[in-house]
Amino acid sequence: MIVEKSTEKSIKLYYDLYVPEREDASRPMPLLIALHGYEGSKETMMIMAQRINSNDFIIASLQGPNAFFSPSIDDSQHRCVVFGWMLQYKPEESLRLHHETILSTIAETSADFPIDRSAIFLMGFSQSVAMNYRFAFSNPDLIKGIVAVCGGIPGDWDQDKYQNSNTDVLIIAGETDQFYPKERTAAFPDAIARRARSVDFRLYPTGHVFPRESVEPINEWLTSRLRGR
Repeated sequence: MIVEKSTEKSIKLYYDLYVPEREDASRPMPLLIALHGYEGSKETMMIMAQRINSNDFIIASLQGPNAFFSPSIDDSQHRCVVFGWMLQYKPEESLRLHHETILSTIAETSADFPIDRSAIFLMGFSQSVAMNYRFAFSNPDLIKGIVAVCGGIPGDWDQDKYQNSNTDVLIIAGETDQFYPKERTAAFPDAIARRARSVDFRLYPTGHVFPRESVEPINEWLTSRLRGR
């Protein structure tokens, strides 16, 4: 007889933390938690997050737990280590790890620096987008806003497992995205609006990439939610 068993062990999950220099270090700051997509890394997502706004946010760029080799963009003969978030095998464990990682990042960062708990934002690209939706609407009112770039919505979004939340959502989509074509993403705003406080949808003439044209609009969207704090 063969019986599947499991043993639970802890692993280290890594993230880069950026804290802007400011005159009043005691003043609570908003927190932007950025998550890369499939075959991404914390370094590349940190670059993008800082490009959006390097002054007004503490930025935590998280790295997915699943590491693997991928050919380098510049040299196909060279392989580099990249990361992902979700495994098809027992996906509920990947989701649990994602949720726990975000909660731990918030707790650890707030223990070291003054964090404005009313201004915590999630930004994800591709694979991490649906996972961020799952987190935010499983932990209502914890996340102020979500920036969802070229990603989908949870496959079980129509189920009652998710709750309404005072969370604003900015959806960034590409007109020629081969994974999330515009005919599909056009339905996302109405779907997310069933649980979010507000939804803003922007479509750019790009494929499955983080659109450069979206950098300033994302910054404007984020900072507009800091006014009146």
